[in-house]
Formats: sequence, structure tokens, C-alpha cells
Amino acid sequence: MSALAPHLVSPFRADVVGSYLRPDYLHTARRRYAAGEIDAAALSAIEDRAITELVAKQKDAGLQVITDGEFRRSWWHLDFMWGLQGVEKAQLEHGYRFAEMETRAETARLTGKIGGTHHPFLAHFQFLQNLTDASVLARLTVPAPAQFFKELHRPENLAATQAIYPSSEALIEDIARAYRVFIDELYALGCRSLQFDDCTWGMMVDARYSNAGVAAAQSEDTCCNSGQATVISGDVDELARTLLDVNNRSLTHVPADLTITTHVCRGNYRSTWAAQGGYGPIAPYLFGKENVSAYYLEFDTDRAGDFAPLAEVSADKQVVLGLISSKIGALEDREAIIARIHEASRFVPLERLCLSTQCGFASTEEGNELSEDQQWAKIRLIREIADTVWS
Repeated sequence: MSALAPHLVSPFRADVVGSYLRPDYLHTARRRYAAGEIDAAALSAIEDRAITELVAKQKDAGLQVITDGEFRRSWWHLDFMWGLQGVEKAQLEHGYRFAEMETRAETARLTGKIGGTHHPFLAHFQFLQNLTDASVLARLTVPAPAQFFKELHRPENLAATQAIYPSSEALIEDIARAYRVFIDELYALGCRSLQFDDCTWGMMVDARYSNAGVAAAQSEDTCCNSGQATVISGDVDELARTLLDVNNRSLTHVPADLTITTHVCRGNYRSTWAAQGGYGPIAPYLFGKENVSAYYLEFDTDRAGDFAPLAEVSADKQVVLGLISSKIGALEDREAIIARIHEASRFVPLERLCLSTQCGFASTEEGNELSEDQQWAKIRLIREIADTVWS
């Protein structure tokens, strides 16, 4: 492992959200492991190979940040939750419902008090860190504390949650404490770039998932892996204040040289989506008060609204514009993307803007409906546009 490169601070002009398409041989290995044909050690060795190859491709693409592509996970969020103390993997009758399909029916459910020590993701990061050199920064992506809070409030999980935490205040504090422990241990391993993936905000902008009273609580729709249609009462503002509290409590006493960013989208599963609506209703909370350094934001379609809510972004924060779609293989028009970047600069100065895809290429192991060649073409396009705009 090379020494840390302190001059590399995320986000970068050409950036990524984190997940990549799994190679076919990794899909095969995971199926064989599930069938009992290979053991955990054999699967881990194959994951090591796939991640090593992925890192080489990221470096070759000229990226300044590398991730492990989330190759050791099945879900972008649930695998992390299952690694916390007091949490079990559970099966449900229905998965998260997206616009055109339903996911596998799995969740994270409480069995006891929540703890965050010795998380399995620490070893995942160590492996990635060993693949760095002075030209790249290793980043870990995890679900935001608010995402975990919402998962525990899915209707099927509520009884288990309230049996252990009758008080919402106690639940929020234990979630925050577990994350603080995890962050401290991760930092000690050398991590300087941690990303909170957080669909909760992307759900609140859609009136169907606003959690505004009984109607939303009784809705049959769930999506974006966020457990909306929960029985959290109140309006959007009340829920926003709660989720902001969960996230910010988890970020107290973060070391000054650890960059915490967050990513917000409206669902990403096999190239389909879950919610729609602009950032306006949640902008004063998310953009004005969340204690992160930068926002990775979905802006690739009209479903995300216009750039006007970016006026709420605090003057000390950056915005990574997710203008390139990770859902489709067709390349965007270069000049049209450049024009949109300049349009966004009316609300956030150009020097505080960056560019990425709107989400990862594989938020779950199934991946989106495009090829690996198309995936890397998207990365090249991001690099080319960034070099043009910020040269």
C-alpha cells in the first residue's frame, strides 16, 4: 500500500458514484457460492481478482478516485446494514417496487441493540487501499444513517424495531453512535473519502412517498430501497428534520481531513427508477443544513426537476452534477451536457461544480441494462467534458 496522497481531496471534476457492472465470472461465482458449490474463501478470492482488475481499469480511465465497485455486495445498502450488530437479514413477501419491476424481497431487521464495531466493510476498504498509489484516492460508499432509519421503519420491520427501541430518540442515538464507531475505525485504516448514499431525500420529493399522514403510511408502494410507505407520521418538513438529525448526529467529531459526501437519487435498479420530483421541498434541509462537503445529485432527466433548488446549497459546499445516465448505453450529447453545467452555474459557481453519472452502474448485483464497454464510454465522456469545462 502506498502512503496517503493528501493532495487528493474529493470530489473531483470528473467523478463517479461508486458501483460498477460485475464481470460475468463474478456473477457465476456468486451463483456457485449460493448453491454451495464453492466456499466463502473461494468466493473472496474471485472478488479480489475482479476488484483488482476494476481498479486497474479505473486508473486507466484517468479517474482520481477508485472504489471496489461494490463487488462484494448484493445490495448497495442492505449488506452494510447486515454487518452492524443487532441486525439480521430477513425475507419479505414483496421487494421494493420500481416503475417497471420489483426487486428481490430482502430487508434488514433488528434483533437487538445496534452496534458498529469491527464492521466487515473495514476489511473491504483495506483491500482497496492496498491497490492505491499516489495518483488515486480510495473511496468507500455506505448507506446513510437516514437510510438505515427508514429501513427499520418499513411496515414489516416496525414491530421488531419498536420492541427494541420504543423511543425514537434512543433509536436515532444508537444509529448515530454505531456510525460514529464505524467512521472512527475506518479513518484509522486510512480512509479519507466516505460517501453516504441516501435515497430517502429522493423519495420525499415524490408526493406518493411523502409520509404525510395515514394515506402515505398505508400505501402499498415501496421503492428505492428506502422503506417509504412507513408509519412515520407527519409532513415532509417533520420527516426531513428527523432524517437530518439522524445523519448529522452520526457526523459529530469527524476528523477534518476525512471528506464526507452524500449521493441522492430517485432509485436505480436494473435501469428503472422509483420516484420523481424536483429537490425544492427538501432543499432547505438537505442543501442548507446537512453536514457534508458535497452532494452527488441526480439530474439526468426531467424527473429530477430544474437546478433552481441548488441556490440553497451552502457556500462552503460542492455539487457533483449527475448529468450522465448510468441507466442507458447511449452516450449523451457532449455540447448539451456542457450547456447544462453552465446553466447550473447560475445557482452554484462553476468552481464548486463537478460532473458524474446520476447513480452507479450497478446499485445491486444485477446491474443496469448496458454493457461494460458502454459503461467505460460513459466514464470517458465525463472525463472529456470535465477537461473541457474546467481546463
